[in-house]
Amino acid sequence: MSEAVAAPAPRSGSKMFMVILVAVLAAGAAGTGVYFMTGKKGDEATADAEHKQAKAKLPPTYVKLDPPFVSNFESRGAMRFLQVSVEVMTRDVVVADLVKQHDPMVRNDLLMLFGTQTYDTISTAEGKEQLRTKALEAVRNVITTQGGDGAKVEQLYFTSFVMQ
Repeated sequence: MSEAVAAPAPRSGSKMFMVILVAVLAAGAAGTGVYFMTGKKGDEATADAEHKQAKAKLPPTYVKLDPPFVSNFESRGAMRFLQVSVEVMTRDVVVADLVKQHDPMVRNDLLMLFGTQTYDTISTAEGKEQLRTKALEAVRNVITTQGGDGAKVEQLYFTSFVMQ
């Protein structure tokens, strides 16, 4: 008495194909999502880091503020003179152009700064370094007020420093 009920054979090929297709599409969508969520940001971060390294490798540009600055100051009742040659260093050509373009403003601010010094202050290495730092800030302020990025003025150097 065994009757075999012959059920119609399922169309396993077409169902299996649909399951595989859905699985492949889902995996592709997940992979694309992961790429855009993580891979792209990683690529952007790598590109930013490479861009920053390339900028850091730009050669320095030195802008000589010519003629040298001459200022007078009083020291113990006598009139004394200070002559300073100054060069500004940047790696940004736009900032270098701004320093040249606004030379009168830069020179004015530096002359005002140099004229307020005392012999006792600038006769020491520490005093000269403080003056150099203040002069750098003065140049950065001029560049910033004129629409540039003052932080890109990296250094200011005294290439000659004579007191009489």
